[in-house]
Amino acid sequence: MRIALAGAGAFGEKHLDGLKNIDGVEIVSIISRTAEQAAAVAAKYGAKHSSTELEDALARDDVDAVILCTPTQMHASQAIACMKAGKHVQVEIPLADSWADSQDVLRVQEETGKVCMVGHTRRFNPSHQFVHNRIKAGEFNVQQMDVQTYFFRRKNINAKGEPRSWTDHLLWHHAAHTVDLFAYQAGKIVKANAVEGPIHPELGIAMDMSIQLKSESGAICTLSLSFNNDGPLGTFFRYIGDTATYIARYDDLVNGKEETIDVSKVAVSMNGIELQDREFVSAIREGRDPNSSVAQVFDCYRVLGELEQQLAQG
Repeated sequence: MRIALAGAGAFGEKHLDGLKNIDGVEIVSIISRTAEQAAAVAAKYGAKHSSTELEDALARDDVDAVILCTPTQMHASQAIACMKAGKHVQVEIPLADSWADSQDVLRVQEETGKVCMVGHTRRFNPSHQFVHNRIKAGEFNVQQMDVQTYFFRRKNINAKGEPRSWTDHLLWHHAAHTVDLFAYQAGKIVKANAVEGPIHPELGIAMDMSIQLKSESGAICTLSLSFNNDGPLGTFFRYIGDTATYIARYDDLVNGKEETIDVSKVAVSMNGIELQDREFVSAIREGRDPNSSVAQVFDCYRVLGELEQQLAQG
């Protein structure tokens, strides 16, 4: 499996580290905003090609698939370009930053038949997989999810503390993780509400947001998001169910009493990004729809579009 990666920033390198652990995968091309960064990352991971233009990778006969870790605003158009060039594509979350663009990506996937997977990593974290397996086995049902997504990002910087060329977004990026996960664990979302705090004078985005969701099963979810939080950073999930309470922190899981639950045997790795990439590669090799395909996560973007309309109306 010969792969090109576009967007060699902090998250791009997480994918490259995961791909190194998958048998039969070759990293062929690295695309980044500057030629110097692209060449440096290509040398680090043994890629034979580097460029600042995605089109250069798409023109190569030795590229089977592309992973996009580029700015959110480019995701939909680049995913479409990859599929039209005959390449399978995994696009990092979010699929798009509008409902219309999300629909366009699904349409092209259906037209081309290429694998198009979206990086909804929570589906792959061993912690959330453990809960999902209990749900599928009929041993646990979600009654409520309480989720906190907290960062301290009053300036445009990435996870490495480096300047970003684009502006992140609480709704279309960070809320997408929880909206999709809640539906994955509790059923289709039938009701959604959102309110947002003040707009940042320089970044032009809301720095705080609150979202309420209800699924067809009757379960509810409360999601709090902030770029203003000067404290523990990340996303923390509390599952309150009919038989247990679980708290998930990325790949780790504890019960309601903060007792550790061993999830080391849930999958072949404890790294959610690596497991996500393994699913992408396997789906291409097996000619099947991957978990977190554009079709499977599509309804998440319907909900985000509805929430965006609510917020625009005040």
